[in-house]
Amino acid sequence: MTTQQRLGTKRLVVGAHYGTLDFIVQRCTAIIMAIYTLILFFGFLFSSEMNFEAWQHLFTFHLGVLPVGQLLATLAFFSVAWHAWIGVRDIWMDYVTSAGLRLFLQVLTVLWLVGSIIYFAKVLWSL
Repeated sequence: MTTQQRLGTKRLVVGAHYGTLDFIVQRCTAIIMAIYTLILFFGFLFSSEMNFEAWQHLFTFHLGVLPVGQLLATLAFFSVAWHAWIGVRDIWMDYVTSAGLRLFLQVLTVLWLVGSIIYFAKVLWSL
């Protein structure tokens, strides 16, 4: 295949549907974060007073034996982390041309996100 054949509208693209899953994941995580933001907003709106106990009750709300507040917060936080990973990874892929530096930055991003998730779990689930 010559260079002329690979250019233009019929260009050879590596991998089918490249980026489609990331696009869908980013939209789904954005919807989860928006819904969680609305839940928090209405929780604060209908709270009688804003103090530590009301804040803690919002996150430790139980429906029977199911810790709904903690599960929703965990789902929202994992959505934030996954959304951030896709976004920051794409920034590194688009704007950092050195493969070694790009890999280094991606590893730092993963370590930061994993550390954030561990800290989140320690704080929320030890209430």
